[in-house]
Amino acid sequence: MEHITDTPTLKAPAERFTGDVYLNMIETPAEPARLAAALVRFTPGARTNWHSHALGQVLHITDGVGLVGTRDGNVIRVSAGQTVKCPPNEEHWHGATDTNLLAHIALVVGDASGDGTTWLEPVTDEQYEAALAGVEGGCTGRS
Repeated sequence: MEHITDTPTLKAPAERFTGDVYLNMIETPAEPARLAAALVRFTPGARTNWHSHALGQVLHITDGVGLVGTRDGNVIRVSAGQTVKCPPNEEHWHGATDTNLLAHIALVVGDASGDGTTWLEPVTDEQYEAALAGVEGGCTGRS
């Protein structure tokens, strides 16, 4: 058993996120385990770039209100206690709404070469605003 009492809060890299995002690593993959887990906190308006995961991703919302969107335009509104599963290789993004913080635990299983994440371009302000408008207008996709 290992008791981890503290992990430092790190600012997320600007080349992968828009806005202010902070990470606390819960688990970093070490052979033979391949689980990466992090508590991720987004300030209002902050979000990830488009990205995908070779083996998928699970997001468990711990606090606040946010959005998860996919390339096909599906956007869901998420809040504390909800979980979203992103299937393998699905291009998606996630982040806070424009008026709320969002915190989630992100879980990814990688392979021997890393966590299997492919980082892509930023979500544009236009894409983000359309996602907000779609959710506010009742277009919430599957939940």
